[in-house]
Amino acid sequence: MTLPFVKMHALGDDFIIIDRRGLDDPITAQIARRLGNRHTGIGFNQLAVLLDCDDAAARVKFWNANGTALQACGSATRGVADRLMHEAGSDSIVLRTDRGLLTCTREAGRRVSVSMGPPSLEWAAVPLAEALDTLDLPLEGRPAACSMGNPHCTFFVADILAVDPAVAGPELEQHPLFPAGTNVHFVQVLNRGHIRLRIWERGGGVPLGSGTCCCAAVVNGIRRGLLDSRVQVQCDGGTVRVDWDGQGAVVLTGSVEPVMQGNAYVF
Repeated sequence: MTLPFVKMHALGDDFIIIDRRGLDDPITAQIARRLGNRHTGIGFNQLAVLLDCDDAAARVKFWNANGTALQACGSATRGVADRLMHEAGSDSIVLRTDRGLLTCTREAGRRVSVSMGPPSLEWAAVPLAEALDTLDLPLEGRPAACSMGNPHCTFFVADILAVDPAVAGPELEQHPLFPAGTNVHFVQVLNRGHIRLRIWERGGGVPLGSGTCCCAAVVNGIRRGLLDSRVQVQCDGGTVRVDWDGQGAVVLTGSVEPVMQGNAYVF
């Protein structure tokens, strides 16, 4: 079977889009793993599959490169929105994900904003293995946790360069406190409107950036009283903006760029 795809990236956070509107959905965990392999496949951090939807421009399903499904992906959502806004000749579009209906808009300079929905702050929604204060977890470094449709754990550090996510991240991802695993981020607050972020991504390793991780890091920083409601998030691959008023939806804004298109062969 041949699957046409488009590959894009958001500040180095790369993903592919497979448009199956009007067709069946053939993607399985095995196929996602095969396509995600950077040596024998296309290679990506996430895969977005577009499907028909009655109440939005498309329904979007997400896969990690290791074949696990996920509910949310801020970078791939912006990439899908960019393409479908071009297709529709519009500066706004609504997509349906497992997080619900997400409104996306075009900004200047090939930037796309997506309203990612409100964060989940209760322990059972993250999820945690037991009832704990998600703002102060009983782990060394006293991280905070929340969910953006996927679990996140945020450590605030004095020197981001003193932390290697590839060393600290894997054990934390699989810590018993997180029954579904977790994304792990390390944040240095540069000022109330600017943070430096490095990431260990659940099921993906160390990416150059991650939309949901940027959102969750800002949410936890605002909850800690460290940040204002608009924050520039500097990742290894570049900078995005996150807005959150402390109550409603988190809005993620950043650039997306096409990389290539082609046909993937799956058997």
